[in-house]
Amino acid sequence: MSHLLRTSRLLAWLFLTGLSAAVIVTSGFYLYLRPGLPPVAQLLEIKLQTPLRVYSEDKRLIAEFGEKRRAPITIEQIPTIQLQAFMAAEDSRFYEHFGVDIKGLARAAIELVSTGEIRSGGSTITMQVAKNYFLSRDRTFIRKFNEILLALQIERELDKNRILELYLNKIYLGNRAYGIAAAAQVYYNKPVAQLSLAQMAMLAGLPKAPSAYNPLANPERAMIRRNWILGRMKELGYITPDALELALSAPLTASYNSTDTEVDADYVAEMARSELVRRFGEDAYTDGYTVTLTVDSKKQQAATEALRDGLEAYDRRHGFRGPIGQIDPETLAGSDLSEIMQNYPRVESLIPAVITSIDDKTQDVRVHARMLGPAIMPFETMTWARRYKTEDLTGPEPKKPSDVVTVGDVVYVRAQAPKPLATASEKEGKDSPENAEAAQPARSATVSLAQIPRVEGALISLDAQTGAIQALTGGYSFGQSKYNRAIQAQRQPGSTFKPFLYLSALESGMTPATIYNDAPIVFDDDELESAWRPQNSSGQFYGPTRLREALYRSRNLVSIRLLRDLGIQKTIDYLAKLEIPVENMPDNLSLSLGSGLLTPMDLARGMAVIANGGYDVEPYLIKTIKNVRGEIVYQAPKTVLCDQKCDEVAENTETVAETSETNAEAEPAQNADNTQQVRVMRRLADERSVFILHSMMRDVIRLGTGRRARALGRDDIAGKTGTTNEQKDTWFAGFNHELATTTWVGLDQPAPLGRGEFGASTALPVWLDYMKVALDGEPPSFMPRPNGIVNIRINPETGERARPGEDGVFEVFREEDAPPPLLSEEESDRNGSSGEDDLSRRIF
Repeated sequence: MSHLLRTSRLLAWLFLTGLSAAVIVTSGFYLYLRPGLPPVAQLLEIKLQTPLRVYSEDKRLIAEFGEKRRAPITIEQIPTIQLQAFMAAEDSRFYEHFGVDIKGLARAAIELVSTGEIRSGGSTITMQVAKNYFLSRDRTFIRKFNEILLALQIERELDKNRILELYLNKIYLGNRAYGIAAAAQVYYNKPVAQLSLAQMAMLAGLPKAPSAYNPLANPERAMIRRNWILGRMKELGYITPDALELALSAPLTASYNSTDTEVDADYVAEMARSELVRRFGEDAYTDGYTVTLTVDSKKQQAATEALRDGLEAYDRRHGFRGPIGQIDPETLAGSDLSEIMQNYPRVESLIPAVITSIDDKTQDVRVHARMLGPAIMPFETMTWARRYKTEDLTGPEPKKPSDVVTVGDVVYVRAQAPKPLATASEKEGKDSPENAEAAQPARSATVSLAQIPRVEGALISLDAQTGAIQALTGGYSFGQSKYNRAIQAQRQPGSTFKPFLYLSALESGMTPATIYNDAPIVFDDDELESAWRPQNSSGQFYGPTRLREALYRSRNLVSIRLLRDLGIQKTIDYLAKLEIPVENMPDNLSLSLGSGLLTPMDLARGMAVIANGGYDVEPYLIKTIKNVRGEIVYQAPKTVLCDQKCDEVAENTETVAETSETNAEAEPAQNADNTQQVRVMRRLADERSVFILHSMMRDVIRLGTGRRARALGRDDIAGKTGTTNEQKDTWFAGFNHELATTTWVGLDQPAPLGRGEFGASTALPVWLDYMKVALDGEPPSFMPRPNGIVNIRINPETGERARPGEDGVFEVFREEDAPPPLLSEEESDRNGSSGEDDLSRRIF
């Protein structure tokens, strides 16, 4: 008995000694690790990594930037049954323990011994929050001890619902989805509240092993995990037996759902991304900013499609350049064509396809297209494909498919919408449903021959009154080329420059009735190897011409003489006054023909100044920026057009300073009193001269080189075509009082587009297709007639007032520039020589 007592005492002392040692060691660890633990208050300040999202003005998603897909959600937005599914899978005693679940740890140990696998996990949800927010994923004792200490600390300072909310927003659930809301969209394309019980259980099974239990990568293991969780939910009393049976019988419905953009606007998306990174650095991708742009989704989509259609139309006119690759017969016969086609990229709607057979008799070509598989390419979709030789020369029109392609050729095709097939009963004039069903043949995918255009282009559309970008596209495909030609391409504007020259002339006292001679002219220049002999695009000369007609017919010789009279430096100074970049403007008479360099945006902005009546325009793209909490951190200033005492207006209003490249804080969102800031836009050009120029440029559409734009059926449209030497750059800029749109078409490396290509045939169709959509349903918008304008009937041959009974036309003038009253014949003879010097200079 004494021996048993001594043994008991020894065991007791050993137990107490071990317990004391454990307490000492634990206390030591706590005292050692406690100072390095982060304060729990940091949890409330941590920003969940949420992607940058870019929207159009009408709230259509344009783009999403960021590696992690996350949509923060409050616990009130999550159904109770979904919360219970996660607790059944991860921590069924979440609302009972104090951060560390002793029973859970014991259960996990028993599961490990009995099954070799831990299904329910030993870590509590609170411990996982500590690990996910604060700790590394290293499997070390120190990290685990820190996790426990932090969990205890979190439980003391935060309530259970807040902890669960933090957990459900942070956990990684596979396929770039972080948090329950993002996962619901990725796997089921639904908000959390619309998930079924089976889908909720499937998501609850992901935190343990997002790859191993992923329903897309491992559907069998995912189903096993889902069903186990459903069983646990029934055991815990969360669901009824009937609900369990129904959920267990539910099929796997998960699929990958990417974030679908609603507007094809890659170039403006990149502009917005670049600006956000400039302002906020790399945090722009993770801090959950929401950017609303000025672009209208309908107009933007129309701009993208109009430019692509226009570039493809030009490309087809110049023939088929041949296949992009070739597959030999052995590979064609014995390989997986779907896999081979993966080596050729898709470009927008164009899909690579290999020719598998050609039948010249039926005139059908069979192809195997990427994403589509076997398809038929009818010969009628290939008749455009004359063989390209040069920009001015193509081969003969093909008569059969083999004139265009051969077996093994890899070409681009476009999927065509299936056409309704005529049934036998329809062909025979019968309406028997039985006959119709029996006669319906199996449908095959149908494609048409296409090719990626070599030519490029740009379109910019501005709200002329505010400068807001309504639509912008900088090329055929952003995926193919990130080069944004709308804002980066420095090109010669050609004749689209002439309205600025004519505006300068009108402000200098000339009128639409001023006569200039359209006749040959030769300039000797020491810098040139030979004399300069400029010509009109037609190669012809038309004699004395009024400035109005010279503009709408785009007469080069008149523009040269006009610039000579105005003075080159004076004109450049006037351009600078209009805030048109002059750094790349030549200081010679070729300036009159648009030989300087401007980007399409520069030209579009200048045209917007004309469109709005002569006020400054500052194009802008970003309307608002909101942070992850929905608070506005930037709002575009309101635009105020100013005629007089603009300095006083600027002083009395909160104006926005120019933001430097290095100072992202120079543009605060709003004033302290929460009022929107204002940008004062000063008058740059005389409104009467601009009004007259509008009249002249409307004649470009009505009578001149822009006649194709009459298809809009509107009389408020003004514009100007432009084509440079050798047709290297082609333009059209057109507007009404509210909307100014400019289009450019050319090659990235300047080269001739072809003898028959002009602004009216390449750029104007793009502009027209866009404006049909942009102006649909919009009322006419004319510049208001300012005071000091008069209409006078003139002799179109002389530009003077028409005499009674003489044929004449009405012309518009500034009051002080109107032709003088008619003189008697005697007075006319006596004063006839007074204007001869001016006239002779213009004529000769």
